[in-house]
Amino acid sequence: MRHFDYQRTIIAYHGCDEAVVRQVLMTGNHLSASENDYDWLGYGIYFWEFGPERAFEWAVEQKMRDPKRIKKPAVIGAVIQLGNCFDLLDTRYTAVLNSTYDLYQSQQSAILPSNKGPLHRLDCDMLNFVIPVVEKIDGQPMQTVRGVFQEGPAAFPGSEIRKKSHIQIAVRDSACILGYFRPPQPQ
Repeated sequence: MRHFDYQRTIIAYHGCDEAVVRQVLMTGNHLSASENDYDWLGYGIYFWEFGPERAFEWAVEQKMRDPKRIKKPAVIGAVIQLGNCFDLLDTRYTAVLNSTYDLYQSQQSAILPSNKGPLHRLDCDMLNFVIPVVEKIDGQPMQTVRGVFQEGPAAFPGSEIRKKSHIQIAVRDSACILGYFRPPQPQ
C-alpha cells in the first residue's frame, strides 16, 4: 500500500470531566488513550472533529450513565496534525479493510466479536488487527484513525441524515496532538 502522510491540521474536541480539562492544561500531559474493546476506531485518544457540541453531549451522557466518572461535563479542544492517517473516509482504507477481512477471520480462534448498538467490538477488533498489518507493509506507523459515523435518530421523517452524525478521530500517537486549549464551555 502506498504511504500517505496527511499534512492536514484539524481542530477537534474531547468530552470529559472538568477536572481532566484542568489537569491536562496545567500539566501539559496528554489525555489517556481509550482501550475499550468496543471503540469504533480501535485504541486511541478520541476526539470529535470540529464538534464541540457533540463532545459536550457525550460528556453529559456519560455523567448520566456513571456520575462518578464525570462529575462536571466539560470539553477540551486540541490542535491535531493527522500525520499518517488510516482515514475511513478514503476508499483506499476501506478497501484495505475489505481485502484483509478474510485474513482477520482466519486468524481468530473463537467466535468473532459483533457490533451491537453503541458497542462496536467487531470494528474495534478488526481495526486493531489491520493497522499493525498495514504498518508492517508500509514501514510507517499509523498515527491517527478517522471515520464518519451516522448516529442517532433521523433528522426529519424519512431522512438518512442522523441527528448525531460526526467525524471521529482516534489519535494513536500523541505526538500528533500539537496542543490543547479550553474552548467556550456549553451551558
